[in-house]
Amino acid sequence: MSAKHPVSVLVVVHTARLEVLLLERAARPGYWQSVTGSLESEDEPPEAAAARELREETGIDPAQGRLERWNVANTFEIFAEWRHRYAPGVTRNTEHVFGLALPEPVAVVLAPEEHLAFEWLPWREAAAKCFSWSNRDAIRMLGENAVTG
Repeated sequence: MSAKHPVSVLVVVHTARLEVLLLERAARPGYWQSVTGSLESEDEPPEAAAARELREETGIDPAQGRLERWNVANTFEIFAEWRHRYAPGVTRNTEHVFGLALPEPVAVVLAPEEHLAFEWLPWREAAAKCFSWSNRDAIRMLGENAVTG
């Protein structure tokens, strides 16, 4: 297996009523998150990675809604237990945040090697359930912008 590229996408899938899709990680039961994944190469645009990860992890076609880049990027330290996936010495990842707005919840087909379960939750509950601070903050941004916007 080749080393993962330390650039990723986070896709917050949500409805018009601000229900947010969360996925439970297969490798870490109890860890809930939005759709995430690394770019496959330096040449893959983040938009293409976001659309690919949506299809791979949930079976959702981005054309079912509106996929938008939020112009937010988070750089964070890669958890020590996951660094073996990256080239030696790589300790930081840059994550580009996207949203997929859907009119209502849609059917989800999980990639069983990646996820155990899914839930559609109100945005506040979804944010509280995320293990990742960047995922939590993205969901909060979604909800708070809708409330004040």
